[in-house]
Amino acid sequence: MNESNESIYDKMTNAEREVAELLKEMGIKWRYEHPVFVWDENKRPRVWAPDFLLVHFGIYIEVCGSKNFNYEYRRKIFDYNGYRVIFLHLYKEPNKWKNHFMDYLRLFINCRCRKLDEVLLKKK
Repeated sequence: MNESNESIYDKMTNAEREVAELLKEMGIKWRYEHPVFVWDENKRPRVWAPDFLLVHFGIYIEVCGSKNFNYEYRRKIFDYNGYRVIFLHLYKEPNKWKNHFMDYLRLFINCRCRKLDEVLLKKK
């Protein structure tokens, strides 16, 4: 049993806390660092933990906090494995990341709805 009074927020970076606050304001339920199984470019199994899982949407958020990290590699691996991940670069776009988030959330949800419509139309 964990006897500390440590909050999940204590484990987050400042940028992750900022995203968590936005999600809370929007009423979006999330899980922090929910692990996912991926195959890398050499077909090796890996377990990664994107920063947030948006529970009701099945969409992940990766908060990009370093200029020196290769996020494009992670994006390719997530795409290859069929995960929808929104990459937020708060350090690059301090005044734009919320709009970026909303645009991609809308895009991913609309794509999912179109795919569902296609499946349902085939059943008729």
